[in-house]
Amino acid sequence: MKTGRLEAFSDGVIAIIITIMVLELEAPDVSSAAALLDLAPKFLSYLMSFIYVGIYWINHHHLLYVTEKVNGRILWSNLHLLFWLSLIPFTTSWVDENFHSALPVALYGFVLMMSAFAYTILQNTIVNNHDSDFILRGSLRKDHKYKIALLYFVGIALSFLSTWFAMLCYVAVAVFWTMPEKRLEEVSGRA
Repeated sequence: MKTGRLEAFSDGVIAIIITIMVLELEAPDVSSAAALLDLAPKFLSYLMSFIYVGIYWINHHHLLYVTEKVNGRILWSNLHLLFWLSLIPFTTSWVDENFHSALPVALYGFVLMMSAFAYTILQNTIVNNHDSDFILRGSLRKDHKYKIALLYFVGIALSFLSTWFAMLCYVAVAVFWTMPEKRLEEVSGRA
């Protein structure tokens, strides 16, 4: 099976996730700078979640570009990833309304961590479905970029002490992941 339908379905789900998040942003009732400033925390959490979903969309695009064939395990692994990504709008909304509460911030970090875990499972499932000369075989084992995901654990633990420090951990992971995946970007850039 080719990757076309998988890519189209995933793109559609990710577009819906972003749409749901933006619909949570409500325009202020009054037209003043103060009213707009009151929306800053909501907008910042939306921005961070948008960036996270964007990071997954970009890496997913590059990953599927090098994927030559798809099987049932890859389909289920992809659904597993989309499940966790689909929870980002809910946790974003909960953090918006309860930023100083530990549980919403911890759950937000947990969903981000599980999304990273699901993406790793998808990558490994794709590698295991290809021949020994597959471009990603070996390179994933050498990749130390995933160690930054330990900050999710730190952020989840810190959320019970300081939601600000927890969110800083999540921001640090996002900033780190905005750096392109060199091995995938090089291959998909050749087309």
